[in-house]
Amino acid sequence: MSTNIIIYGLIGVGVIFGILVIAYIILMKRMQNSDVQQAMALKAGDGTKKFSLDVLYQKLYMIYIKIPGIKRYLTKLRRRLEIINIDDEYLTRRQASKSLTNALLIMIPLTIAIIIFAKNNTLLMAILLIFEIFMIESIIEGMADKIDNKLLKQQIDFFAEIRHAYHETNMVEEAIYQVAQDDELEVSRQADKIYEILISDDPEGELEKYYDVAPNSYLKEFAGISYLTREFGDRKDEHGASLYLKNLNNITQEMQIEILKRDKIDYVFQSLSIIAAIPILLIEPVKNWAVSQFGFTESFYNGKGGLIVQTILLVITFICYLLIRKIKDNSSTNANLKNTENPWQAKLYKNPLIKRFVNLFIPKQGTKEHRKVSKMLKDAASKQKIEWLYVNRIILFIVTFIISLFLFYELHQISIKYIYEQPTTEYDLIGNISSQDEKKAMEKTKIHNYFIDMFKGDLNVTQEKVRHAMKYSEYYQDATDDELDEESDAILKKIKTVNSEYMKWFEILFALAFGVIGYMGPIWMLMFQAKMRQLDMEDEVMQFQTIILMLMKIERVNVEMILEWLERYANIFKEPISKCVNNYESGAWEALEELKNDVTFPQLIRIVESLQAAVEKIPIRQAFDELDTERAYYQDKRKESNERLISRKGMIGKFIGFAPMVCLFVGYLIVPLVAIGLMSMTSAFNTMSKMMK
Repeated sequence: MSTNIIIYGLIGVGVIFGILVIAYIILMKRMQNSDVQQAMALKAGDGTKKFSLDVLYQKLYMIYIKIPGIKRYLTKLRRRLEIINIDDEYLTRRQASKSLTNALLIMIPLTIAIIIFAKNNTLLMAILLIFEIFMIESIIEGMADKIDNKLLKQQIDFFAEIRHAYHETNMVEEAIYQVAQDDELEVSRQADKIYEILISDDPEGELEKYYDVAPNSYLKEFAGISYLTREFGDRKDEHGASLYLKNLNNITQEMQIEILKRDKIDYVFQSLSIIAAIPILLIEPVKNWAVSQFGFTESFYNGKGGLIVQTILLVITFICYLLIRKIKDNSSTNANLKNTENPWQAKLYKNPLIKRFVNLFIPKQGTKEHRKVSKMLKDAASKQKIEWLYVNRIILFIVTFIISLFLFYELHQISIKYIYEQPTTEYDLIGNISSQDEKKAMEKTKIHNYFIDMFKGDLNVTQEKVRHAMKYSEYYQDATDDELDEESDAILKKIKTVNSEYMKWFEILFALAFGVIGYMGPIWMLMFQAKMRQLDMEDEVMQFQTIILMLMKIERVNVEMILEWLERYANIFKEPISKCVNNYESGAWEALEELKNDVTFPQLIRIVESLQAAVEKIPIRQAFDELDTERAYYQDKRKESNERLISRKGMIGKFIGFAPMVCLFVGYLIVPLVAIGLMSMTSAFNTMSKMMK
């Protein structure tokens, strides 16, 4: 086995090297075509005249964009990067191409490894290769998250420089312009955009547009505070400090807490996705080792039982992998993307026939079921429409049903194949039979196959019929009566097994049941997402407190403006706050009272009650004076809350992440070894007892 792996590995390396050489030659020959000229034009002015990695990435981008399967990932990655790299087409293409290339460099060797280890199991190989599609998406998103985190860390230094520049100029827009001169930093492009907004003819309208595409909420806060300070002027607090600079300090502290939170989550989850996915690569090696060391397990691993356990293990691994991604997800740009995407579900739903069919399953508007599903989408902070959800559910039902039928059919074929191809002999508990004994056993199997083919399909076959056919055949002319009885009994069992291996009605029912489970899968995933969102509620409310703390001392700020800011940065509570903003003109107190009834989180209810007090009774500053006096307490509480959040997510993540590995070694290795070993020992003892009698 090890020699074969080395040979296949060397062949794979040689193939990859040959592909790389051919690709390099083709690229060098086509360096002067129009695509490369376009890439060079994007890089005009930097002095690069010879072949470089930057130009290579531009060329690869233009190749990737033409390949249908890869184009999807490239476009999705590009959407995230172009939000960060405002108006920088060259950098967006280079980063997208580089990230996708790195992902392919990981996936190509993994594909070769899958083909090598699963070459004898076509079904397993196909499932693993399909699983790679989800893995490459996860890898690409992880690379985009790194760029997003890099931008967040750059903002720390950027705000520190803004403070110094503001001290010199005492003008918001001039301070931003002065700091935004470093074109190499991603945050500088955001600063340029904010500067253009502040000096535009309609800064408020441009600011609203920027809110829709800002990479993270902290840049939204910075842009909003800068606009308010430029419009209404800066003022001093009770200690004589600049309110604008104090607000910058508040945003910086929020970013520092967020960076620490992301770093800790990344540390906790850095290997869990790999650990959750690794078992699928170990299925064949574990199987081969068990069969080579314990020959009596071959009937299990190469039969129905092995395929069933493999399928269960693959499903568990796939589900755990998806759940790990959902738990870890902390991307700030993803929320912006989901509103702009035109997913395949939407394209499919546009088809009139499909639309009519899907509408049969969607609950009617105004019904209890429709409200329940809509609430579930909101609780999970999902951006998909209810129509897309039901397209997913129906597709999953159909796919799961078809795959289940195929698996049942494959189970029958494996049983028949095992009978026709496996040596007919008794195995020892440890080790395998010798090559000479195996040759004799295969000869016996071929003889049995002759009689199996003779009686295959005859449901009324008896041992007497088989024995009679054997007695007058060329294979058993010299056999004794005892030998004929023993062999005919063994052949009859094989015939009955072959005749019984066909699709049965209850298997279709099982396939339908699995289809229903697949149909419910998206709903269960939404429920899981909603549970995960509940863990983030306290964190979001504490962000609301920071926003209110920044706004409450600015002149001309009222309750409605605070609600608009909260709506802008809300995620979990966005729906009830948006409803309150829309109803505010009809009655401020009533709208806030309805908001208080819509939410159940105590800390948010306390904020709403303070807003109600600020509507009719006291100024905003007095309504939230405890936020200022207890700022240090709330910061410590926020840090402690994040620690608890990370601890709970880490505990859930580790449980889910290690589940496939535990299932592999316990369910696929230890339990079969123990169970089959005990059965083999029992059979051996029974045989010995009969012989002694």
